[in-house]
Amino acid sequence: MTSASMPGAIAGLRVIDLTRVLGGPYCTQILADHGANVIKVEPPAGDEVRDWGPPFHDEDAAYFLGVNRNKRSIGLDLASPGGREVLLKMLEDADVLIENFKPGTLDKWGLSNEVIREKFPRLVHCRISGFGADGPRGGNPGYDAIIQAMTGMIAATGSPETGPVRIGVPLVDITTGLYATIAILMALAERERSGKGQFVETTLYETGLAIMHPHTANYFLHGKPPALTGNEHPNLVPYSTFNARDGQIFTGVGNDGTFRKLCKEIGKPELGTDPRFARNKDRIANRAALRAELEAVFSQHDAVPLCDRLLNAGLPAGPVQTIDKALTSPHTAYRGDVIEKDWYKGVASPIRFERTKASLRGLPPKFSQHASEVLGEFGYSADDISKLVADGIVSGPERKR
Repeated sequence: MTSASMPGAIAGLRVIDLTRVLGGPYCTQILADHGANVIKVEPPAGDEVRDWGPPFHDEDAAYFLGVNRNKRSIGLDLASPGGREVLLKMLEDADVLIENFKPGTLDKWGLSNEVIREKFPRLVHCRISGFGADGPRGGNPGYDAIIQAMTGMIAATGSPETGPVRIGVPLVDITTGLYATIAILMALAERERSGKGQFVETTLYETGLAIMHPHTANYFLHGKPPALTGNEHPNLVPYSTFNARDGQIFTGVGNDGTFRKLCKEIGKPELGTDPRFARNKDRIANRAALRAELEAVFSQHDAVPLCDRLLNAGLPAGPVQTIDKALTSPHTAYRGDVIEKDWYKGVASPIRFERTKASLRGLPPKFSQHASEVLGEFGYSADDISKLVADGIVSGPERKR
């Protein structure tokens, strides 16, 4: 990421962000990193993940700080008519509205999609929800781990010894945010042709199903749910963790030629032509025997030098390491993957443009830090703002506990 002086790919895009927690904020941070003017509208109690710690910086949890840089914050009581009037004023010049309220909430406040469409025909309105508004589970709350459980993800993760295991990162929330970003950009591209905005939706449930590849594809063909295979791949062998002398490595083989190359590189070329292992389907049938052969070699080498050697030979392999090792690795440093500003550290946007680069322009905002600044841009005077704060419509710096 680069300095704030260079405009990003979507500089000038105005986004009104009503989302909280993770999927929505992850989406809007992507947009903000690449130049969008993202105004984060928080309820009077603030985004609840400000409290999801420790660790904290100045009373804001790392969980919040990790997905809210480059945004400005205003606390606004949308449950009040006055708060909704302010929101409508903000939407007059907005390109995108994104929210993750329970379906029906905006309707209850008189801000149904039909009303929004009539007032703001060019607005792209994106909603993130657990299950959508309709269907047997329409309107039900959705949480990452619950969706992992319901879509078969947990049942496909783990080993016979551990039983089903939750994936250790909020994969569904994050991927839903990514899908929301894609949906917004698609809708904006279509608006260039039609001149019209539209309502777009991503749900945690559909995302959970969509990312269950190859398990869904396998099931559609053979009708069998995936077995618990630990780190093993259901369709490829070898593709797993293996014990080295001082730790573990992960190596994966995508085709028979690569397998033969691996065998030659580790000094065991005969394994590449062994009838038990010659083709991928043979290796799947003889997983345990192949594991024993490979670990007999790998266990004689330290993990990092072994992986360096395999990678330099064009073979996929990596040491199993903790996040601190990943964040301080020479490759991470060379690529500029950790960004810093004052006290803040974060992981840079993985989207790399040649010209319109992402940038770190603003630190994650304190609650309602930019209320006066934002309202001033929409024509509110200092007296107007003071009255909105006095009436409890706009929040001062203190969250309502």
